[in-house]
Amino acid sequence: MTNAGVAGEPAWRSLLAHIRPHRRVVVLAGVLGLVGGVAGLVEPLAAKMVVDALGRDESLWRPLALLTAVVLSGATIAAFSAYLLERTAESVVLAARRRLIGRLLRLRMGAVDRAKPGDLMSRVTSDTTLLQTVAGHGIVDGLNGAFILVASVVLMGVMDVVLLAATLAVLVVIGVSLLWVMPRIARANERAQTAIGEMGAVLERSLGALRTVKASGAEVRESEEAGGAAQEAWTHGVERARWEAISGVTAWLAVQIAFLVVLGVGGARVASGAMEVSSLIAFLLYLFYLTLPISQVVQAATAWQSGLAAVRRMREVELMPTEPVSDGKPVAAPTGEAASVSFRNVHFRYAEDLGEVLRDVSFEVPGAGMTALVGPSGAGKTTLFSLLERFYECDGGVVAVDGRDVRDWPLPELRAVMGYVEQDAPIMAGTLRDNLRYAAPAATDEEILEVLARTRLAGLLERLPDGLDTRVGHRGTTLSGGQRQRVAIARALLRRPRLLLLDEATSQLDAANELALREAVEDIARTTTVMVIAHRLSTVTSADRIVVLDAGRVRAVGTHAELLEADELYRDLAATQFIVS
Repeated sequence: MTNAGVAGEPAWRSLLAHIRPHRRVVVLAGVLGLVGGVAGLVEPLAAKMVVDALGRDESLWRPLALLTAVVLSGATIAAFSAYLLERTAESVVLAARRRLIGRLLRLRMGAVDRAKPGDLMSRVTSDTTLLQTVAGHGIVDGLNGAFILVASVVLMGVMDVVLLAATLAVLVVIGVSLLWVMPRIARANERAQTAIGEMGAVLERSLGALRTVKASGAEVRESEEAGGAAQEAWTHGVERARWEAISGVTAWLAVQIAFLVVLGVGGARVASGAMEVSSLIAFLLYLFYLTLPISQVVQAATAWQSGLAAVRRMREVELMPTEPVSDGKPVAAPTGEAASVSFRNVHFRYAEDLGEVLRDVSFEVPGAGMTALVGPSGAGKTTLFSLLERFYECDGGVVAVDGRDVRDWPLPELRAVMGYVEQDAPIMAGTLRDNLRYAAPAATDEEILEVLARTRLAGLLERLPDGLDTRVGHRGTTLSGGQRQRVAIARALLRRPRLLLLDEATSQLDAANELALREAVEDIARTTTVMVIAHRLSTVTSADRIVVLDAGRVRAVGTHAELLEADELYRDLAATQFIVS
């Protein structure tokens, strides 16, 4: 479904769109449920036959056998219908979750920056669950209940129009109550789901920085904030329960009042001879039987409102901008010479209400060799890498790889050219082997051992109890900061990129490991284009070229020696780090 299509259609259409792929099974389950309901309609008639047989002193075997057969067959068919509906409901939820997960992972970084990850996850976990009731019973039970309700009313009218009129006068109350209550249930549902999403966002933030939370003594504050969101969800959940209880009690009360009215009026008609006792009994059985279809209609309406609330929140994700869809298969890095890079008059800002992060940035990076990006924090260094990877797209100018605008590259192919090591070097939960092969699933153990040696991780491998199959913990908690950085670099190298992007990749290494890894990177730069962001100038003094950035502009380009003579900012940076020659 396109964004435009989703944006322009009402919520009920989106809700039905989730069920449409399963329409055949839903129709089959609906027909079976209807058959079971019709079997229930026969029960009062069979009961009337029993009473009439008693009055005529006839054998009860046939009417009782018929009544038993009707009850058993109706129950069996209804049970199979319920199973089909529940199975379909689970399938609807599964499809919705897969669709949302796929979309979340394809979101553009700008959309993710503006969202709360915990709230986005609640759309997948909590909101999709609300579809289960709608898909399982909300639609089919509602339609079947309405049909059985109409059929019961028709049969009641055949038996006695006067009693039917008295019954309908009471049942009108149900329709009025539903029209008044249902919108309130929908609003309470949506507010409750929003609060659950906020609670998830707070918890995600707290658990993602749990060490900081504990070190700051902020457990109570974070608990209170998450608890406040939970309290908000409880408040709206109770509000929804109140309105649902009102609707349910109103429906039940209407049937009970109708029973009393029918019992009084019907008794008088039997006494006057205008109606048979057996007909009154059958009418009363139909009246009691109305409780089920009325309950189904009320529950279906309630489920429908819950489903609409869920779909509105899910649709917010579907309206977020996404990257182009790929087939999901890993793309091998194209072989060939080291990639060249160029930035020509590039402008960029993260949002329209924010200032420009890059202003008229232009510089060239020829194939192979090492190019370092240096400058004060906030100068725009990491943003350049983000534009190369097309996490964002520039507002003006051209970012090119091998002379080709990155916007003209198929996205999987572009990213296959590059190996990217982020500043915080994220490590995935799983084994060391899983992490190393994350960007190169087909890599062999021999290739893994080769990059481990190049990144000075061979010693670590020998110390691990299960070698490559050792689990590294959530976010690599069993590894040191320096080890995580080297694992991230090894992961990038295993992809055999033509362009390697290193964002502060040695910031957590000790002097000995930094020197060893710097030598490894210099060796890699002989055949691969390496771009390095560095605050520690000692790591890039041997770079082929250094680009000095300041306030989003390129201030100077040259070697370490050239910049010491020509650029005051670079000279100051070098002086503060005691690098003056």
